[in-house]
Formats: sequence, structure tokens, C-alpha cells
Amino acid sequence: MDLVAAASWEHLIVWLPAVIVGIGLVGGVLILLGRAFAATVRESGHPRMIVGGLVALLGVIVLLTYLGVELPRE
Repeated sequence: MDLVAAASWEHLIVWLPAVIVGIGLVGGVLILLGRAFAATVRESGHPRMIVGGLVALLGVIVLLTYLGVELPRE
């Protein structure tokens, strides 16, 4: 039992730096994409329409998920 627990901790210690770097990379990309989207919305002629459309799309997705609608699969 102790050997299994030791192997688990060794795997965790070996993979921890890769997980931290991966989370950092994903976070950095999300920050860059978010800033670019915010700049695009600010520079557009109708920022309220863009934000309203995104809110409406999110509302439709939440409603259809709540109702249990599933897309057909091939």
C-alpha cells in the first residue's frame, strides 16, 4: 500500500512543473484574447449590439440546456 502511495506522489511531483507551465500558458492566451476582444468591441460602431448579442446567445444556450435539447449526432 505504501509503494502505491509513493508512486502516486512521485508522479505528482514530476508532472507538477508541466501542469503549472501549462496553466500559465492557457491563462496568458486567454488574457491576450480577452484584451483583443475588448479592444475590438470598444472600437466597433455598435458595442451595445455586440454585448447584447453575446448575452442573448448565452441566454439561448442556457435555456436550451435547461430544457434538455440535444443536437443530432451522426
